[in-house]
Amino acid sequence: MNLAAIVAVSAATLLAGFYGLRLARTTSDFYVASRAVSPVANASAIGGEYLSAASFLGVAGLVLTNGADMLWLPVGWTGGYLVLLVLVSAPLRRSGAYTLPDFAEARLESMAVRRASALLVVLIGWLYLLPQLQTAGRVLAAVTGGPRWTGGALVAAIVIIGVWSGGMRSITLVQAFQYWLKLTALAVPLVFLLIAWRGDGSPGVSDPTWLLPLQQEHQLYATYSLILATFLGTMGLPHVLVRFYTNPEGRAARRTTAVVLGLLGLFYLLPAAYGALGRVYASDLADPDFVVLELPHRLVGGLGGDLLGALLTAGAFAAFLSTSSGLTVSVAGVIGQDLFHGGVRSFRAATLLAIGVPLSVALAVPSSLPVATMVGLAFALAASTFCPLLVLGIWWRGLTAAGALAGLVAGGVLAGGAVVFTVALGAGRGWGATLLAQPGAWTVPVTFLVMILVSRRTAAPAGVARTMVRLHTPEALALDRGDWRPRRV
Repeated sequence: MNLAAIVAVSAATLLAGFYGLRLARTTSDFYVASRAVSPVANASAIGGEYLSAASFLGVAGLVLTNGADMLWLPVGWTGGYLVLLVLVSAPLRRSGAYTLPDFAEARLESMAVRRASALLVVLIGWLYLLPQLQTAGRVLAAVTGGPRWTGGALVAAIVIIGVWSGGMRSITLVQAFQYWLKLTALAVPLVFLLIAWRGDGSPGVSDPTWLLPLQQEHQLYATYSLILATFLGTMGLPHVLVRFYTNPEGRAARRTTAVVLGLLGLFYLLPAAYGALGRVYASDLADPDFVVLELPHRLVGGLGGDLLGALLTAGAFAAFLSTSSGLTVSVAGVIGQDLFHGGVRSFRAATLLAIGVPLSVALAVPSSLPVATMVGLAFALAASTFCPLLVLGIWWRGLTAAGALAGLVAGGVLAGGAVVFTVALGAGRGWGATLLAQPGAWTVPVTFLVMILVSRRTAAPAGVARTMVRLHTPEALALDRGDWRPRRV
């Protein structure tokens, strides 16, 4: 049944991709779906790609292990869209760019800042892709008995076919479908699990400290740092930002963000319930990331448990595919423009590099960190680099190319070093390990400070006034309706 569920999700993904091939003909189709995606469809697609393996499996596993402290993760991942709605979504869409490096070049008129932004987009995308592919291998091996390498390889193969078929146009259809599949896959089994729990006398969690926050080592700092990274890191994720370029105009981008808030809030009610049930019935699991898949067999059992488990397996595999697809599109878009010559052929060639590198690492280096922790590190890196660039670039005309470049280097080196240390050695104990495992509270302020101080001592771009008018003038009032375009597209 699990294998049949994976085959069904894969087939549906490929069919949607081939349907997108009929619609995708131009470069704009492949990069931004010709900027013609409605807010509801775009919000569903954002939910599809944003709700990764960390959301579908990892949140419940961390709640099972660490209790109420981990509920800050879904709060931060959802609340980040509120910050995005207020500060970034509409001006970013009005910039007319295809990718985040395009925006950096348009705002700061600097190829050096563009290259630094492109490098960071690729690094963040790969860091986010790595746990998706690693967890796909673990899940497929657990539910089918196959070797670990098959899960990541299967996800990569399906993503390549889907992206090659129609780029952003086809991926939008795939991800919108997969959001509703993931929501259904969690909601339907939860109903039966709660019925079984009620029939068992509604047992509660025996450990009272599990329900209390701030019970772990240095948890006050770690919690605030986590909140900062998730709130501000959302606006720096390349696969999230590229979605706003697909809206017809700035007002639609804001509506899209508002709908996303509702869709994410609805979804994140469910993993917390799985984590609480897991604390009661599956606290002995060796790998907490599998608590969502294990609960139907422990509470329901028999054929019903197998069917519910297969539905959850389908949802988990949809999470791998949708997030991996969005990340691959965003990374391939940057590689295609900045390393190759632009256009559809370059986009398709860049797709192989975009997912091939993290797949190779995932197959060679098994991770010892929970999937949600790995994704949290990607958020910290995004918050420490692109958040200051976007906030200052959109709202402060004094930001200069030298200031932006210095900030990106400082944030990238500090947060990137913390990520490398944590991934290589695992989560340790003591203040040093905590500062490296949750770097957002100190790396984000450092990046803002560096950008501001260096910008104060250097000259702003010559065309900054015109750029700021474009970013903040509604399309209905704009005199110049032409979009800025990158040179090689």
